[in-house]
Amino acid sequence: MTSIDLTLGPRPDELGPPIGGPLTYPREIEDRLAIDAATIMARYPQPRSALLPLLHLVQAEDGYLTAAGIGFCARTLELTDAEVTAVATFYSMYRRAPTGRYLVGVCTNTLCAIMGGDAILDTLQHHLGVTSGDTTDDDLITLEHLECNAACDYAPVMMVNWEFFDNQTPSTAVDLVDRLRAGEQVTASRGGVICPFTHTSRTLAGLPHPDESGGI
Repeated sequence: MTSIDLTLGPRPDELGPPIGGPLTYPREIEDRLAIDAATIMARYPQPRSALLPLLHLVQAEDGYLTAAGIGFCARTLELTDAEVTAVATFYSMYRRAPTGRYLVGVCTNTLCAIMGGDAILDTLQHHLGVTSGDTTDDDLITLEHLECNAACDYAPVMMVNWEFFDNQTPSTAVDLVDRLRAGEQVTASRGGVICPFTHTSRTLAGLPHPDESGGI
């Protein structure tokens, strides 16, 4: 019988261990997160059903999932760290490495690739000076390649903080990231104005942005 060794961990283009970062939160952060967590959990008949939004909550705190965030979710929902990690590492929307203000994804699945997605990704890597999975030196752009986002009618497609940008070309992609880095207001093709990655994560947790809630 032939044995096969499998190395488990982050995706090949995602830096860092499966879950790294700080191990614990300061008391004031833990207390603030507990208030938000209680709001989220009240929406569900079973506390553990709130795990996905709670993971978005701690991702909004740190910009990615950390050991501190995993531990907070586990204690709050009376789960083990392993149970929370198993869920967190299954879904690609939970980041395992520090993420810039804007997570820029280029679809490189079959149709988007044929329509120019590979060229867009290659152009952005050269323009930004990073490879897929890396963040620019100014911590503004994290670039990654994406699998299919079910938007094939608009190929090639990019996403910024999971908002769609349709029918892209290498030149429009460069213009998009340059506008983001310049601090300009950018509106998605089928969404609203692009907000920071941590704000998007907080929205996915079901909570208002910090500037709307008086929070962080």
